[in-house]
Amino acid sequence: MILKLEDHFWVDNMDIINAIVLLLNYIFVPALSYGSQLALGAIFVSLIYGILRFAYFTAGDLMSFGTMFTILFTWYFQSLGISLGILPTALIAIPFGIVITIFYVLVKDKLVFSYYRFKKSPPVMLAMVSIGTMFVTQAIVRIVIGPFDRRFFDGEKFILKANEFKEMTGLNEGLTIKSTQVITLLVTIVVVSVLFWFLNKTKTGKSMRAYSDNEDLALLSGIDPKKVVMITWVIAAILATIGGTLYGLDKSFKPFTYFNNMLPIFAAAIVGGIGNPFGAFLGGYVIAFSEILITYAYKKFFIYLLPESIEPDSLLQLLSTDYKFAVSFSILVVVLLFRPSGIFKGKVL
Repeated sequence: MILKLEDHFWVDNMDIINAIVLLLNYIFVPALSYGSQLALGAIFVSLIYGILRFAYFTAGDLMSFGTMFTILFTWYFQSLGISLGILPTALIAIPFGIVITIFYVLVKDKLVFSYYRFKKSPPVMLAMVSIGTMFVTQAIVRIVIGPFDRRFFDGEKFILKANEFKEMTGLNEGLTIKSTQVITLLVTIVVVSVLFWFLNKTKTGKSMRAYSDNEDLALLSGIDPKKVVMITWVIAAILATIGGTLYGLDKSFKPFTYFNNMLPIFAAAIVGGIGNPFGAFLGGYVIAFSEILITYAYKKFFIYLLPESIEPDSLLQLLSTDYKFAVSFSILVVVLLFRPSGIFKGKVL
């Protein structure tokens, strides 16, 4: 009798562990990776809003633009036999994609946005102009690389495969971890840490914060607005290229997908507090976890935890994955209605 009770207790514990691994594999790990990618996009959208004072609707397509050139340079390096071994070749190509993206945004600012800044146009005018540049950027990407799925070819290596995990642990559920997911998290930590150090510790970063808080007072203090604007665009190009490339490595590259990501990126920026980079960073994870938690089917999870007599027959899915972006939109609307300043309000930077 004691042995039977012990056996029963062990089975229950194994079921609990299987349920936890199931959530790790299908919710926590993917959401952590996806949230990092959204966070990078939301940060530069928040910076542009805080310093240049308009909603930058080209965010998703700028990420697509930077990723496109990273892919092209990746293919070029691969054709020359240049690689990083177990790491994706794209890590070598990212700096080249960043340089071209920086050049693109600075030219675009010189030819388009600077005119409206000089005219002191209202933010809504600049937002409409950014929509125009969004279509131009989309056209460039589709003409250069095409509208179809593109892959980096060497970015899908696995650190841990589900079958290997099952063999090691004896569990029914497997845990899969891709190298791109780990790279995404590590690169995001490094990039965001450097950015926050720059904004809070360097003279240029403090100038950007001062300009964001009070433009007139910053000008009286001798801060060069042209330099602040240029640095803002440079940071935006860096974050867009890195975030877009990490997204492409983790999934695949398709221009229209990046356009769709504009909604969760803006939702993340607004949820965190538009103009607040730290809030935007956390907002990326709020949106990612919300989308995946709400669209995941929990049937198998509850099968592990509930007695056989009351096991669910339905998928226990709140929303289909087809409505993933509806989650972002709903969160965005709720935040705008009940807390327009976002979760983290206060200083713009």
